[in-house]
Amino acid sequence: MAGEIRLRLDEDGSVMLPAAVRKALGVAKGDEILLVQGEGGFLMTTRRLRIEEAQRHMRRYVKPGASLVDELITERREEAKREY
Repeated sequence: MAGEIRLRLDEDGSVMLPAAVRKALGVAKGDEILLVQGEGGFLMTTRRLRIEEAQRHMRRYVKPGASLVDELITERREEAKREY
C-alpha cells in the first residue's frame, strides 16, 4: 500500500482506520498503534514493526553465524575475572 489516505476526525476526535491500513499494520481492535513525530509529520507504526526495523538495521553489523548474546556473556565473564 502506497500513497495518501485521507481520514476525517469524528466529533470526539476519533479517527477510523480503513481496513487496508489495519491490515498493512497488522493490527486489530484494541491493539496499540504508535505515532512517531518526525520533521515532516507523523509516522504511524506498531511496536512490533519498530522492533523488526531495529533488527533489520542491526543485522547489517553482525557477522553471519555470530551470536551477540554469546559475545556479551564472554565479555562479562572476562570482566568478572579481572575484578577478582
